[in-house]
Amino acid sequence: MGLNGFPILSLIVFVPILGSVIILFIPNKYEKAIKWTALGVSLIPLLLSVILWLNYDSSLPGMQFTEDYRWFPTINSRYRLGVDGISVPMIFLTALLTPAAILYSFGIKKHLKAYFALFLMLQMGLFGVFTSLDMVLFYVFWEIGLVPMYFLIYIWGSDNRRYAALKFFIFTLSGSVLMLLAIQVMYLATGTFSILEWTSNLQPFREGFKVWFLDSSVARQLSFWAFFIAFAIKVPIWPFHTWLPDAHTEAPTAGSMLLAGVLLKLGCYGFLRLVLPIFPDMAQKNAPILAILALAGVILGGMAAMAQKDFKRLVAYSSVNHMGFVVLSIATVASAGATMTDRVIAYNGAVLQMFNHGITAAAMFMLVGVIYDRAHTRNLEDFGGLGIVVPVYGGILLFSTMASLGLPGLNGFVSEFMVFRGAFPVFTAITALATIGLVVTAAFLLWMIQRVLLGPLNPRWEKIPEISVREIIAVAPLMVFMLLIGVYPSWILTTINQTVLNLLS
Repeated sequence: MGLNGFPILSLIVFVPILGSVIILFIPNKYEKAIKWTALGVSLIPLLLSVILWLNYDSSLPGMQFTEDYRWFPTINSRYRLGVDGISVPMIFLTALLTPAAILYSFGIKKHLKAYFALFLMLQMGLFGVFTSLDMVLFYVFWEIGLVPMYFLIYIWGSDNRRYAALKFFIFTLSGSVLMLLAIQVMYLATGTFSILEWTSNLQPFREGFKVWFLDSSVARQLSFWAFFIAFAIKVPIWPFHTWLPDAHTEAPTAGSMLLAGVLLKLGCYGFLRLVLPIFPDMAQKNAPILAILALAGVILGGMAAMAQKDFKRLVAYSSVNHMGFVVLSIATVASAGATMTDRVIAYNGAVLQMFNHGITAAAMFMLVGVIYDRAHTRNLEDFGGLGIVVPVYGGILLFSTMASLGLPGLNGFVSEFMVFRGAFPVFTAITALATIGLVVTAAFLLWMIQRVLLGPLNPRWEKIPEISVREIIAVAPLMVFMLLIGVYPSWILTTINQTVLNLLS
């Protein structure tokens, strides 16, 4: 255990669920107590994640702050936790976005106890995925993250929430079932659920191993594709993306913040943590397919966003567009034609793009929610000229939009530049075509700014309220990191890069 035996990872993971239990015992009439308890509890993992990062030694290889206890001896599954330079930024991202989402949610009126308890339960599931070193534990936390989001959409979503919640649940559960089957096969082949043992052994399938009538080679291929589809649905990679726009459009604003900010990253994390190290040969063989699917997500996601009239749906499709760059980096890391330099740059770019998209997407969804709470419409054609009436909101929206489209000096530019630099020597034609996606991204985001902030003012919005102090406090930390990474990215890349070098070597 790290920090001289202090179980910091267990505290980060389980403090939120303790907060959920405390909230359930607060009487319904004490609404302020429920809200502030949820916010206070969510700030504890944020503080612990900062301590974790400050004590993390990027020069050391392997996992740090590890915890290993007997848990499920019947099936040889243990309670194993640990972090490296890939998971530490993701833990901090989750810890940063959850208080922002909860603070924004202070306007929620319906079923307060259930709402905030589910939010903290969701946070626990996300922390668990990023810290688990045992595959049974990983799967349990993976599923824990599914259930709260389903109910958040189903109960607190918009008019078509039940359809969106069911579609989200069916898609993600289908991927989870495939992953569970792959986990079972891997256990039969290796006799362990240890992720570290799986990833350190390039041939984890024993010679002569069979599943039913399937030999080792076929079982290995089926395991690869089961993991591949499970994580592709979560990213989501085109054409598994169709659940995302509906889920985002109908989810409550804070739910969309965590869905785009962190949940989509679980799929990419799965590719980096499991698929590439366990199945390097099969990942290498199918890298061109992955690159083509990434290109489809970048271009088609951007074009779909441009066609939207619903403000929130436009931002939802932009996530498909932006996550395509992460997938392109993953394909580059897996490719046989990549040099060590290409792989290192692409790997760093993938993790940094995951972090950057998390903060920019969460900010964008929050800003959509701010204007919807006041105007009660998300139709872009109903807006216009709001920059005059709500200049503070307009400035924040413009700043976040510039970060999202990759303006130099803000965070989006750094990670997208690294993605293109890493991928271009390997998938030259695909990367060149992906630049079309950059143009489309800039086009639909600037078109959105024009429709919302510029042009003649719609008389309906002459007295629309400005963004509140509470909402500014919620989005301000995200803006700080957009600027900080844009002008000084080495503080986060130092943590990521050493782990990448260790993994690739």
